[in-house]
Amino acid sequence: MKTRAASQGSSGRPLRVLQLHSTFDLAGKEARLARLMNHWGERMTHDILLGEPRATGATAALDPNLSVRFLSAPALGATTRLSKLYALARLMRGYDLILSFNWGAMDGVMAHRLFRRLKRLPPLVHHEDGFEADEAFVRQAARNRYRQCALQGAYALVVPSNQLAHIAQSEWRQKAEKVHQIPNGIDVAAYAGRRPASAIPGLEPDGRLVVGTIASLRPVKNLRRLVRAVAPLREKLRLVIVGDGEERDAIRAEAAAHGMTDIVMPGVLPRPQDYVGAFDLFALSSDSEQFPTALMEAMAAGLPVVSTDVGDVLAMVSPDNRPFIVAPKAIDDFRAALGELTNDPALRRHIGEANQKRALRCFDEAVMIQLYARLYGAAMGNELAFF
Repeated sequence: MKTRAASQGSSGRPLRVLQLHSTFDLAGKEARLARLMNHWGERMTHDILLGEPRATGATAALDPNLSVRFLSAPALGATTRLSKLYALARLMRGYDLILSFNWGAMDGVMAHRLFRRLKRLPPLVHHEDGFEADEAFVRQAARNRYRQCALQGAYALVVPSNQLAHIAQSEWRQKAEKVHQIPNGIDVAAYAGRRPASAIPGLEPDGRLVVGTIASLRPVKNLRRLVRAVAPLREKLRLVIVGDGEERDAIRAEAAAHGMTDIVMPGVLPRPQDYVGAFDLFALSSDSEQFPTALMEAMAAGLPVVSTDVGDVLAMVSPDNRPFIVAPKAIDDFRAALGELTNDPALRRHIGEANQKRALRCFDEAVMIQLYARLYGAAMGNELAFF
């Protein structure tokens, strides 16, 4: 990406930020981070160290004029050894701020904890957005202990949901004042209005309603459950799954086994505001979520939602939509909710309008950006750094 000349406060240079991630493919945290990075623009430069160096799909959502560099070493995803932690600490020198994300970056957090005084390291803010299938319901005791120790050196821990704020304090033993709950936000106005079917590659109108979802294709998203729920309604519903990942072939196989030969899976589409309005209903079938960005996008587009009752989903949707949020294992209820909305256009319209009003009131990104700006600025001792 291009680098543009910039000045930042009295230093006369952009702030240097180091990001630590397992992956940088386009999902909820990357969508949020892209909005923040694009907003701050030339005021920051970004070096990004990944546990999986090829997982850089979210770059499509970044302004091409941003100064962004992907680093190949030290190996964030390697086995934890003292030499690895020392190398990570050495990398952190010279930056203004370290941002780490989820369990895949926890070795970086530990390196900062061990060497921050010896190496005079910059402040670190850690972010937790949710869990993979191995910790969706119960966290691993060894990981909890590691998190508890590593996070002692972090300036702050950021979470988007009520559930994660509770876990941070009860399981990771973080003090309440250290845990910052910052709900995700989006440019709500950009999603208003219908979009043509042509906005989604491979989708052609055929008279059926479109039920869509946006998700990374991982086991924890349980998209095969969504296929099984839609299958009996396939004469009335067309299923669209936007995203990519390891479960792609398994989802297609599940669809084929249920006679769904026309499921649309276009891969990652980087601008959801351009296509979410082509859906008639939005469905979320995950085993675990926290404060899902895709749900906010669907609400902003004026869609009714059928979802599993995970994370903060029930609190996020409008009261009128809450009867259509069902227990994760209740696939019959999920299917019945889809069926009821499919058969009642007036109900779809009413709930969609209620969701859109709630999104405008609760999820606009301006508040989110302001809260992150204040936190990152305070970590560096300059609360005006990002304004």
